[in-house]
Amino acid sequence: MKNYTELSDIEDLQQLITEALELKKATSTLEIGKGKTLGMLFFNPSLRTRLSTEKAGKLLGMDVMVMNAGSDSWKLEFGDGAVMDADKAEHIKEAAAVLSQYCDIIAVRAFPDLQDKEEDEAETVLNSFKKYASVPVVNLESATGHPLQALTDAITISELKKKNRPKVVLSWAPHPKSLPQSVPNSFTEIMQTMDVDFVITNPEGYDLNPQITKNVPVIHNQGEALKDADFVYVKNWSSYETYGQKLSEDKTWTFSAEKLIKTRNAKVMHCLPVRRNMVIADDVLDSENSVVIQQAGNRTFAAQAVLKRILEEKVKETELGKNA
Repeated sequence: MKNYTELSDIEDLQQLITEALELKKATSTLEIGKGKTLGMLFFNPSLRTRLSTEKAGKLLGMDVMVMNAGSDSWKLEFGDGAVMDADKAEHIKEAAAVLSQYCDIIAVRAFPDLQDKEEDEAETVLNSFKKYASVPVVNLESATGHPLQALTDAITISELKKKNRPKVVLSWAPHPKSLPQSVPNSFTEIMQTMDVDFVITNPEGYDLNPQITKNVPVIHNQGEALKDADFVYVKNWSSYETYGQKLSEDKTWTFSAEKLIKTRNAKVMHCLPVRRNMVIADDVLDSENSVVIQQAGNRTFAAQAVLKRILEEKVKETELGKNA
């Protein structure tokens, strides 16, 4: 694994899940990252992604540096040929090259603006780091995807499933803000690679990008979709068709104990942070069916497995260079 910016960077998902679960059982720090530095750059807020990835790096023996872009550093310019006579003091060409001098892996988090679909789908920030950095790049959530969260979700389902082919439902829920499609996009993509019965349920107007959902059934009747579910992933996202807009705050879509009964005892998932009694009701989040804390705990081992793979690739390249 040279980079981890999208789910297609995973060569063998089941093997990576198995390795993450083995790392979860480990009781000591590995040495593969000794003398190596992980640099994390955040253009947006973070709690789980920041702390779990930092812990993952340290469990591999790495040193970790964290910077909040914009507040802790110069504002970056990403445009080619830009005349930098405004508030952007540094170009990504120099910034990525310099960070590559200090770090062995660069991890970046940059949300979409949800104003211009084409601009967000161009993934300018993430792809600019990939283009101009000379070290591997890891996606800590970008405009259109969150592959570390998706790997975590796959690990959690694999760990908890009671049958070979569980039914997994991704359910939209109301939210007071317009949120990105990043998490549901990546969850949808990774579920399509697993042996699960996967369906999506959301109101009219909230269908995800059809190039991502492909042949996944999309059911606009939540109750129908939830029937006999083994896992329900509850998540809000803004409209893709009417890009970035909040078309509805229909609280009949809030995941409640009544909805849980319809599933016949499903495990309830959410990437967190979650708006209680808006997205998921208290009596669900506080029940034994909620696995959101276990899911959050698995963030460390997903990141650890990915960073370990990247470090192993770098070791392999070094050995090949010596033998050339």
